[in-house]
Amino acid sequence: MQIQKSFKGQSLYGKLYLVATPIGNMDDMSVRMVNTLKEVDVIAAEDTRNTGLLLKHFGIETRQISFHEHNAQEKIPVLLDWLKSGQNLAQVSDAGLPSISDPGHDLVKAAIAEDIAVVTVPGPSAGISALIASGLAPQPHIFYGFLPRKAGQQKEFFESKKSYPETQIFYESPHRVKATLKNMLEVYGDRPVVLVRELTKIYEEYQRGTISELIDYLAENPLKGECLLIVAGASLEKEDKADADLLAEIDSLVQSGSKKNQAIKEVAKKYGRNKSQLYALYHEEDRN
Repeated sequence: MQIQKSFKGQSLYGKLYLVATPIGNMDDMSVRMVNTLKEVDVIAAEDTRNTGLLLKHFGIETRQISFHEHNAQEKIPVLLDWLKSGQNLAQVSDAGLPSISDPGHDLVKAAIAEDIAVVTVPGPSAGISALIASGLAPQPHIFYGFLPRKAGQQKEFFESKKSYPETQIFYESPHRVKATLKNMLEVYGDRPVVLVRELTKIYEEYQRGTISELIDYLAENPLKGECLLIVAGASLEKEDKADADLLAEIDSLVQSGSKKNQAIKEVAKKYGRNKSQLYALYHEEDRN
């Protein structure tokens, strides 16, 4: 375990500030975020054009340098030299907290290795902001960020996570959400899920339901804008429920007055099972 203390010469070094930026609404910019970006010597930005609009909006004239996944290994030694010469540096991503979906983590590790102080300037985070309004359990949760793009790799990923009890948070492109949900349904079963679109923006939207219900919704409602998927964790009750017990519960609902299709849908949702598969299983039996 490494404990960072005051090191000889460290007071002569600059500081690395990890500065959050708005995820859509400029009003989410804090006074400290603005002041930090004004006061540092250099801003390392994921996209200088995007960050330039933010700086212009708040009258910030600090110099920018491009710092993204394609030039990170080349730029990190340069940034470290500046910090060691006494200059203060802010690192920002296109939106939200740096180091999550950009190369900031590599810069942080390199700075710590050189005994350079790293300071967080907190602010908006899309994953956590969406989670607390999703209606799914906020604790415990796991944030995964972006998913693998290829179907096979995605299914393999879901297989490794399907027994996790924590609520799971994913970023996904609007063009891939429907396909991702189909892969998720195949592996996870029909769990509760929330699709969050355009968080903090004018058209912010939450679609809540089961995975199969959202797939049906997307068949009629193409998506636009930035998206997140928040999925309920596995339930031991759902994993352990035998088919015979599920069929018996459906029969009980039918005998109580529910229509068969509604009873199947209710049990599938309750236990995280695929509605179509449960429907087929129910009708394989010679039931009255």
